[in-house]
Amino acid sequence: MEERWGAGVRLCWSVEPVSLSDAGLTEPPFRAERERASPYRGFRAIRGRMKELSMALPVSLGSLLQAEPQEDAAHRDDGLCVVGIFGKSGTQPGPPKESLVNTLADKHIFSLFDEPEDGGSPDSHIQAFYHQESRVLYLLLSSVSDSPQLLRACRALSAGCGHSEAHDFWKGLDRQHCLHLLYLFSVCHVLLLVHPNQTFDVTYDRLFRALDALRQKALPVIRAAIKDCPVSKEWKLNCRPCPPRLLFVFQINGTLKVSASGSESGGNPDKPKKHSPRRRLQHALEDQIYRIFRKSRVLTNQSSNCLFTVPANQAFVYVIPAMEEDPVAALLGQLRSNCILCEPESTPSVSGPRRYQQMRRSARQSGFDSGSMSMGGQLVDCSLKEFLWQHVELVLTKKGFDDSVGRNPQPSHFELPTFSKWVQVASKLHQVLINNTEEDIAELATKVQGQLKVLEGFLDADTKFSENRCQKALPLAHSAYQSNLPHNYTTTVHKNQLAQALRVYSQHARGVAFQRYALQLHEDCYKFWSNGHQLCEERSLTDQHCVHKFHLLPQPGEKPDLDRNPPIMNHNSRGRSTSSCNCGRKQSPREDPFDVQAANYDFYQMLEEKCCGKLERIEFPVFQPSTPDPAPASNQAQRLQSEASASGEAERLKEPSTAQSHTPGDTSLSLALSLGQSTDSLGPYGEGDGNETQVQQKRPSLVDRQPSTVEYLPGMMHSGCPKGLLPKFSSWSLVKLGPAKAYNCHTGLEQPGFLPGSSFLLPWDLVIRSRSEEDAGLTEALDSSTSSWPAPNKSLVGKRGSTGGLGRSRRRDDMARIFVGFEYEDSRGRRFISCGPDKIVKVLGPGGAKDPATRVLNTDMPLYIPSPSQGRGLKPHYAQLARLYIVVPDAPLEVTLNPQVQPGPPPCPVFHPEQTDIVLPPDSFWVLRFPYSYATDRGPCYPPKENQPLNNYKVQRGILKATTANPPPQ
Repeated sequence: MEERWGAGVRLCWSVEPVSLSDAGLTEPPFRAERERASPYRGFRAIRGRMKELSMALPVSLGSLLQAEPQEDAAHRDDGLCVVGIFGKSGTQPGPPKESLVNTLADKHIFSLFDEPEDGGSPDSHIQAFYHQESRVLYLLLSSVSDSPQLLRACRALSAGCGHSEAHDFWKGLDRQHCLHLLYLFSVCHVLLLVHPNQTFDVTYDRLFRALDALRQKALPVIRAAIKDCPVSKEWKLNCRPCPPRLLFVFQINGTLKVSASGSESGGNPDKPKKHSPRRRLQHALEDQIYRIFRKSRVLTNQSSNCLFTVPANQAFVYVIPAMEEDPVAALLGQLRSNCILCEPESTPSVSGPRRYQQMRRSARQSGFDSGSMSMGGQLVDCSLKEFLWQHVELVLTKKGFDDSVGRNPQPSHFELPTFSKWVQVASKLHQVLINNTEEDIAELATKVQGQLKVLEGFLDADTKFSENRCQKALPLAHSAYQSNLPHNYTTTVHKNQLAQALRVYSQHARGVAFQRYALQLHEDCYKFWSNGHQLCEERSLTDQHCVHKFHLLPQPGEKPDLDRNPPIMNHNSRGRSTSSCNCGRKQSPREDPFDVQAANYDFYQMLEEKCCGKLERIEFPVFQPSTPDPAPASNQAQRLQSEASASGEAERLKEPSTAQSHTPGDTSLSLALSLGQSTDSLGPYGEGDGNETQVQQKRPSLVDRQPSTVEYLPGMMHSGCPKGLLPKFSSWSLVKLGPAKAYNCHTGLEQPGFLPGSSFLLPWDLVIRSRSEEDAGLTEALDSSTSSWPAPNKSLVGKRGSTGGLGRSRRRDDMARIFVGFEYEDSRGRRFISCGPDKIVKVLGPGGAKDPATRVLNTDMPLYIPSPSQGRGLKPHYAQLARLYIVVPDAPLEVTLNPQVQPGPPPCPVFHPEQTDIVLPPDSFWVLRFPYSYATDRGPCYPPKENQPLNNYKVQRGILKATTANPPPQ
């Protein structure tokens, strides 16, 4: 004990090393002692013995294997004993494993406080020191169980690393450590397991079982790697020189000490115990370790089949006592040990086993480490070096280990290789198990990496528990997902059910496998949904999804096929509604449309053949292709940016054109005239002529592009469309029902579906300016008649209230009546005319509607209003603006139609027909059919849902403008 710690403390308190500038190496301290202990006298001949000195310093295993072996010719054929050291280190500053090598080699090989320069690469986890004097190669394995490697691993972890990622990182280090251990168990004769306390760690039992399973899996790969090495057949078959013998080295604190009197017999000094407390602890640990490994089948009767062996008749546990607490006693022990080591100076220095035997005999003669009875008849404990060398001696003398037990023990193979042979085998195994550097070994190394899965069940108990727990939670989560599910359902239902399944899963699943099995739950639920349960995700233009399961649409000329997977069929939401034709005189049921053409064109074209196909109409311009395969327009966003200024200018130019016309809402005199009021001068009419002329001069400044004949507009015409593009069909319709007298103001519209009393159009009275009126006015003024223009704010006299023929003729000539009606239609075909944003026309008796049309023309009319006939359900029914009826009288009037519809809240664009500012001829009864649905190239504008404000869906004011048309002078 004193010899071991004497060397260690002496090296710790050594002076700074002296730099050898001429050799480029660092000279270890205590130069005189090193010179006496080394077979080469001193460091002055360092230049001539560079090869020998290089082997006296610790190097990484990779560097040792890559370098050419340099040995003395006299000892080149001597055998080599390989001792591997691994284990754990405590929290004390001095790493114990390195100090063991210093003690065993009697040299300051490893620094006790300095970290290795590069411990992160795989090569540097195993450091090698070849003690050529005793023919022993020490392999020291470091892992995350050691403080330097643990600090390095903690620094490698990122700050934002999650629990699962950190767990995978540590388990990756464990797998790497197992490969290094498998390498040591494949190339070493003796292995030392170092533990920082006196209690055996039972986790080694699981580790050794994992290594044994990994070794059995990797044996074919290892055999293929060393098949060409110059070793015996037994080595090639078993992939190791012999079943290695495992020794255990424990450390204890100062609690177990031998008393000063040397007696610990429970108060009876006459009967001293034969063994010290430390030796009794070693025996107890041996029994415990042997029983544990026999129970777990790590150790069996036949040693050749085991991962390692333990001796049956030799000690395999050594307990290192605590350091001396008295510093003076420690210094005295150092001095005494140094003197003992320096005595055999006159004897010639030998190497190998002979030197060890000579050292052992000299130590016994000195009486310091003798095994004779001393200290009151108690046996003195042996040193660590003697404990190890009784096993190393069996290797160097080629006796081998005979550790098989039972009735018929089978002898195990044993081979003592030379240094060069061992290097060849170790290099191949190093490339396969640790670091593959050659192409021919890369495939074998990949196979070994694939066998690492056998370690998961042994090493990662947390993951195994987590996987078992998560696997039990998966069926519960699947049941929660499939509960109350229809046969086909949408993505929204799938996500809701998946969220419920994840909540159930999170209540039962635990551990590091939580995320992995949560992803598996996602995949399982998605597979269940997509395997015949996925509902078609297409939504109709009325915001109702298709009721079919996932299917494909038939191509042009292709028939539906329900037997294919996925089936080929058209969309269907099972929604049906009743709509009228373009003119409104015929109603027919319709399917819920899924595209704009079916909604705004195909349905009405089908009804035109039965009803209004022969009526006169105003055709809106549509796309006229010049190529057989036209394409839809693309990159509209760039065109919008380039023509935003032009559209803004057009909007500004449209504003003055509406200011001076007979449009309700104008603040000019024309509004007063439209309300039936008069003026006492002709100035406003002349002023109106000037403004009208000015507007007509500005209109030609609008630059209109020639419509393209190569590409068409994919959606409907709206304010955000680029200029020069037209759709393939028009979503609007403007047909003529007949002359003005086709409408009877006393009976209203004689069409089906109207609510009682709600089919009457609203009157709009306008003052007509004509040459005959001016002449009549001048004649009356010259004759000093009492007849004149009505005073302001005084209503005109009706036809029956007229008192004379002159008044009757003035009424006919001065006023013109236009009838206007905004028709709304709900999904059940109920129709009505609205006389205001929140009011329905209701005429109970003869005489027609009394409400003027100025209210509906002066405000933004809603596109949707609540239907007056609500159903029994809680969901409200909306009626949509379907048509606009205009009766233009036979009068000198110019009625201009300019519909502007905004079917949604901003930034929804404003939709309009392909032709704006349409002039309706006199003596005609027109009906403008609005689109059933509104859509852009980005998608449809859905109708309002419940609790959505309806004022965002509107038809902008100014849809009709009326101006007087002067006849040519006679």
